Amino acid sequence: MTDRPDEASRQLAERLGVTAQICEVVRTEQISTSLYEAVLRGNALTLSGKPGNDVMIRLDESQGEALYRRYSVRGLDVLSDEFSLWVTVNHDGPGSDWVRSAQPGDLVEIVGPRGKILLHDSADWHLFIGDVSGLAAFYRMANGIEVPGRAIFLVEIDADDDALEPSFDSELQVTSIFIDRAGRPTGDASGLLDALEQFSLPPGRGHAYLFGEFHVTRALRSELLARDLDPEQISHKAFWRSKRRNESRGEPDKSELLDSLEG
Repeated sequence: MTDRPDEASRQLAERLGVTAQICEVVRTEQISTSLYEAVLRGNALTLSGKPGNDVMIRLDESQGEALYRRYSVRGLDVLSDEFSLWVTVNHDGPGSDWVRSAQPGDLVEIVGPRGKILLHDSADWHLFIGDVSGLAAFYRMANGIEVPGRAIFLVEIDADDDALEPSFDSELQVTSIFIDRAGRPTGDASGLLDALEQFSLPPGRGHAYLFGEFHVTRALRSELLARDLDPEQISHKAFWRSKRRNESRGEPDKSELLDSLEG
């Protein structure tokens, strides 16, 4: 790989109004059963964007088309020009294959920052719901909450050590609830819905952020609407779709036709 992104990544970045950059792998580390942390160096301040943003990683070719996977930025070290990603490895796929095999000094093409869901600063409380694929975004966004404030995490995990709990400002009120998937299918929202049903939403006007599996985020959004949250109080994004690989640009297939075929 050269020190300049190839034409496909440069054109993609130009269309999106973002940056294409060659970054160096500093290190990778398995931090739980389902997650690796990858630390990359290069134009970190620009690529990391704002809390909630992600980047696209260029991987191998897919049927002659550039293949990308998207991962939320977990942390930023401006002095070292480094940023970190949490990559899920509880499945087989090009992203998990990449992070397992990546070595310090490897070069990788990055396009970013991406994403439109950011922290709603005016909210009285912030509710983060999803699976481990959302943890990086959840925790980086929560670090941006102005104190005193409140962050609530309802997260479904596949293994006990996936219940990662970073440190936050001591004045931030934090509630963390981890739900064992307990063998439920990955597109089954019942575990998170049960946890949400048992949780009383705080007073005031809050905001909910739903990141994770396609069907689960839709079910959670419907439940929160039924609990009288306005649509403007809910931000949701499917990171992946059960039983289907993400498309070449890293997005899950959102076709409604698939629901009838899967049903």
